Amino acid sequence: MKMLTLLGPTASGKTALAAAVASCVGAEIISADSRQVYRRMDIGTGKDLDDYVTPRCTVPYHLIDIAEPGTKYNLFQYQHDFLKVYQSLQQRGVPIVLCGGTGLYLEAVLKGYHLAAVPENKELRRRLAEKSLEELTHILADLKQRQGTTMHNTTDVDTAQRAIRAIEIETFNGEHPQEGAHLPKIDAVVVGVNIDREERRRKITRRLRQRLEQGMVEEVRGLLAEGIAAEDLIYYGLEYKFVTEYVTGRCSYEEMFTRLEIAIHQFAKRQMTWFRGMERRGTVIRWIDALLPMEEKVATVIRWWQEEEKTTFVCR
Repeated sequence: MKMLTLLGPTASGKTALAAAVASCVGAEIISADSRQVYRRMDIGTGKDLDDYVTPRCTVPYHLIDIAEPGTKYNLFQYQHDFLKVYQSLQQRGVPIVLCGGTGLYLEAVLKGYHLAAVPENKELRRRLAEKSLEELTHILADLKQRQGTTMHNTTDVDTAQRAIRAIEIETFNGEHPQEGAHLPKIDAVVVGVNIDREERRRKITRRLRQRLEQGMVEEVRGLLAEGIAAEDLIYYGLEYKFVTEYVTGRCSYEEMFTRLEIAIHQFAKRQMTWFRGMERRGTVIRWIDALLPMEEKVATVIRWWQEEEKTTFVCR
């Protein structure tokens, strides 16, 4: 059975839609989010676990809360973990919905990227340590151009640490092109949730205020109190970067809010750029309007899935 993939930018409502579709057809959801893998990082990553509780059932989900904060979960690990879950669900005959906004994770699965476990390159890191994020971004772009790769863009490279790791991976893959494992071909129906730019901006701002009211600052303080280094939280970018900077006295609350709001808007724009790039690289994405009523979106997505699968799902 073909896997349904639901993708979209932050604040597009893709998780709620995925859960509604999954509850209707008895599917389980595999997350494709690079930060929701971390335990106790709930508010800042927008896990919204209540979305998985629908009027029909609580939808089972996978690859959320599988790593400890402070660790550096990576794409190679994600491929390995995804494949294990995917094969288990297939063997059980369970319909699968892949849902997320991390374009690199999504494309790695859909395209079967050829990856290896990349070791730390201490000499390379030493040479890059004093460079700015802008300089590192230029180095990464040059590497990508020379190697003809789409492995990284700025979507997930918004701190110097992450940029250095991306350069490390690109460098290793250029020097070891035959190493790694190739994922089997995965047939998928890909649906994108498209949200008007102004509506997206409005929802992002509203959601940011809600998350701060729900205790996002306290969540970061709690992680720091556990002994997780501030720089490790900053590594995760966006909410954890800016809230950690506020909590550790590097900026005011107002400055944190303004910079974080701008960063999330930019992040959503980069997500859409990545998804459009996926289309240029051959992935067929059917787009659905985020503002349609939920029942209409669910019915449309299931119809598209049935057309591709050439079967009929019986809604529970």
